[in-house]
Amino acid sequence: MSIKRKRSWLAGSVAALAALSLAACSGGSSGSDDDSTSGGGSGDLIKVGFSQLGAESGWRTANTDSVKAAFTKENGFDLTFVDAQQKQENQIKAIRDFIDQGVDVIAFSPVVETGWDQVLQEAKDAEIPVILVDRTVKTTVDDPFATYIGSDFEKEGDTAAQWVKTNSPDAKIFELQGTLGASAQVDREKAFDAVMGDNIIGKASGNFTRAEGKAATEAALQAYPDMTMIFSHNDDMALGAIEAIEAAGKTPGKDIQIVSIDGVKDGLQALHDKKINYVVECNPVYGDQIADLAKKIVAGDTVEKKTIVTDQAFDQTITQDTIDARKY
Repeated sequence: MSIKRKRSWLAGSVAALAALSLAACSGGSSGSDDDSTSGGGSGDLIKVGFSQLGAESGWRTANTDSVKAAFTKENGFDLTFVDAQQKQENQIKAIRDFIDQGVDVIAFSPVVETGWDQVLQEAKDAEIPVILVDRTVKTTVDDPFATYIGSDFEKEGDTAAQWVKTNSPDAKIFELQGTLGASAQVDREKAFDAVMGDNIIGKASGNFTRAEGKAATEAALQAYPDMTMIFSHNDDMALGAIEAIEAAGKTPGKDIQIVSIDGVKDGLQALHDKKINYVVECNPVYGDQIADLAKKIVAGDTVEKKTIVTDQAFDQTITQDTIDARKY
């Protein structure tokens, strides 16, 4: 049996008429990094299609694990999960597949901000609500998604900048950017540069990966021999930068300070070991909150248009016990 929906993101108020055949995230199957998987689609489950943008970092892996743990058959969901491998075309295909499958909710973490107009319009025409996870979009489609959940990237960038302004106001900064066009890259850079822009001597994208962060830092060490600090848009790139700095015979955290965003265990361990100077958290573990939003949307409840996940910040006083207790 099928569901006929009236949803707030289409009409300005959320109302569901009936729900006999619902389905969502991980109905007993967690999926793989390369292929889509389905939990089997029992008639009383909420069916959700989730497109993760990739597995480019420890943060992303933790976020995926949190989603899969929340969207289980036991929790009332049937999940189809697709890893887009950091390619927008893969996400667009996945979303269209979700539409064809008649899922009840589509959730995805957009690789980049733009280029979603057509597929979001298709989801809207099919009356399937969309949850944006972690990253946002820029689109001409009117009211294209039901809700967004994730961190405040501008606040993260500003938090990092305020620490630098207080502790190293004369720093000569090289900025390791994330994937260009991603909302995390755009917003973190915007906020950080608004405070410390005059101190930035160069920029390059490390695409949120450790390997590319290392390569970008190797080039920066040659191009900007006077740099005294790296601001990295995520921990994985910062960890790659550490490798490059050490290979060049310099001491990370001392000769070249590092300020990063994420708060994954490896990044916080480097902070504890004095190789990173400051880390702003971007909490990836909120799969249960996404699942709760999905249930409310399908039930016809009103949800907030934006849910901001709580983040912290850490300096070198962090204890090993704090690191060991982290879930990611």
